[in-house]
Amino acid sequence: MQENSKVLTPAEEISRRSRRSFIGLGVGAVAAVGGWEWLHSGEIPEGDIPGKLRAALNFNEGVVRNTLYGNDHLAKTFPASAVGKIRANGDVGIDEALDAAAWRLEVVPFGASAPAGKLVMDDLRKLPRHEEIIDFKCVEGWSTVTQFAGARFSDFTAKFAPGSEKAQCVGMRTPDEEYYVGLDMPSALHPQTLLAYEMNGEPLNDKHGAPLRLVIPVKYGIKNIKRIGRIEYADKRGDDYWAERGYDWYAGL
Repeated sequence: MQENSKVLTPAEEISRRSRRSFIGLGVGAVAAVGGWEWLHSGEIPEGDIPGKLRAALNFNEGVVRNTLYGNDHLAKTFPASAVGKIRANGDVGIDEALDAAAWRLEVVPFGASAPAGKLVMDDLRKLPRHEEIIDFKCVEGWSTVTQFAGARFSDFTAKFAPGSEKAQCVGMRTPDEEYYVGLDMPSALHPQTLLAYEMNGEPLNDKHGAPLRLVIPVKYGIKNIKRIGRIEYADKRGDDYWAERGYDWYAGL
């Protein structure tokens, strides 16, 4: 111990610590501002997030797609006893009443510029019915075990848009075009991806996307579009409502 060390009074010690804290806060503030400016440097495409943040999301997507994803990666299924009551979360694209009798599903096959046809629910019901009980996961952090039934999207594509399996992506929109999602084709053709018209043993109701919604268990709920009015196959990523607002376009689990 140094014999000449000065013993500080309580007031002097408080003052010394206050100066150190102030300097530390100043350095932290400068670093935070610098980090913020770095993240937001460069061009930002219209409707997108800063390029460096988007690059991080794309990196995460690559990790998932290259190491975890495949048709052998199936979402866990549950017994009927585990089914809960799923909340109706979000009403973009379904906030107005729908005339079920007037509903039609437009299908634009790969390479086409206009719908090849407009389907009614009876067309969908003629496809093999598939049922699954999965844990529906929301990006907000909640999940609910739910039963869905409908046609596999792969069966739908083979029947109503043959050859479109070679597309890179598929886009879906609500009839009013207010809500829309873009999906990579491997996820869309996953054996658990459904065009569902039943939920928990009953026909879909309006709040959950009647008459037809997407159920894709390998994606978060933001990709599970309700009240589908148009399906279009394409060679590039389509528009996506939440990706335009800063969320991951891939949104895989």
